[in-house]
Amino acid sequence: MARSGFASRLYTGEANLNIVGRRKMWFTIAAALVAIAIGSFAINRFHLGIEFAGGSEFSVPAQVDGKTFEQSEIQQAVETAVHEVDPEAQVNAAQQVGNGADANYKIRTSELSTGEMAEAKTALAEDLGIEVTDISDQQVSSAWGGAVIDKAMLGLVIFLVLVSAYLVVRFEWRMAVAALTSLLFDLIFTAGVYSLVQFELTPYTVIGFLTILGYSLYDVVVVFDKVQENTRGITAGSTRTYAEATNLAVNQTLMRSLNTGLVALLPVGGVLFIGAGLLGAGTLKDLGLVLFVGMGVGVLSSILFAAPVLSWLKDRDPKIKAHNARVLARRAQRSDDVARGERSRSAGATEGDEVSVLAGTSTPRPGARTTQKRGGANRPGTKRR
Repeated sequence: MARSGFASRLYTGEANLNIVGRRKMWFTIAAALVAIAIGSFAINRFHLGIEFAGGSEFSVPAQVDGKTFEQSEIQQAVETAVHEVDPEAQVNAAQQVGNGADANYKIRTSELSTGEMAEAKTALAEDLGIEVTDISDQQVSSAWGGAVIDKAMLGLVIFLVLVSAYLVVRFEWRMAVAALTSLLFDLIFTAGVYSLVQFELTPYTVIGFLTILGYSLYDVVVVFDKVQENTRGITAGSTRTYAEATNLAVNQTLMRSLNTGLVALLPVGGVLFIGAGLLGAGTLKDLGLVLFVGMGVGVLSSILFAAPVLSWLKDRDPKIKAHNARVLARRAQRSDDVARGERSRSAGATEGDEVSVLAGTSTPRPGARTTQKRGGANRPGTKRR
């Protein structure tokens, strides 16, 4: 029978990749990535959007005296008018509010003074051919963004409390700790990438962070469910250590995790690279980046980080520690027996001697013929006396 390829063995969970056994390497890589992310927080910080830093807002009607304006037309006119009074000013994408005759476009910019806003309104009205009174403006306070952050943090705390309770009840506290540690790594890594590329931090970014919380935990729960199945009653046997059983579970769920992650990343990648990159949908790039990085690292961390952390925690449990020692001692004893058998055989001993050493008794080798003494009492043809 032809030997199955690596892809086939990977799909069936028989690839036997040593992932948990290399946990020190994964921990070192994770620590380095966290250090880079924290360094970026300290040096680059975050590029706050107008919603969080405060700014100005212009509201332009979509229809004036029977004339209808396109969104791109309004966007270009506002950018030109604002940059005339402040070339360094930041102008966000125009957003349509309402429909029909009542629709208007709202565009937020970085903070302008009262005089600059008046000059920009005058230039904008002349460019669009409408009255200055048709355009309204207001200052946007950063307090709104602060309120969004406060509510997001409250939602995050409630989410973590509920998830922790579920994981402790469904699995155990060590699995809950490993899952939350993996989740924390996902958040720090994603925020680090966001800080490095200097995308604007907007409410869409906050929504993206809250979304990847659930996705990251979903993949971890799938892996841990298999770990729990493989390690149920493990201390009653002596064939595998806890780390080896965990590694088997990771191999068995590896292809499922990769398939699920790939399917989830395809539409998000489309939003990020095609929608925001090629089509210029700037309002989607912050959401797309958070989701793409968060989901991708969530898949990898559930395999390369969460399971190794769980194995590390369980190896400190006295019962598991004693079980692992018993498995390794028995395995070492078998190796010694095999080594003694090899030495005996190399010294000119017969195969039968080797079997005797391995068995330690006069038990015949499996499959060997039963030896009988010549001239025995039960030999066929032997005359009874």
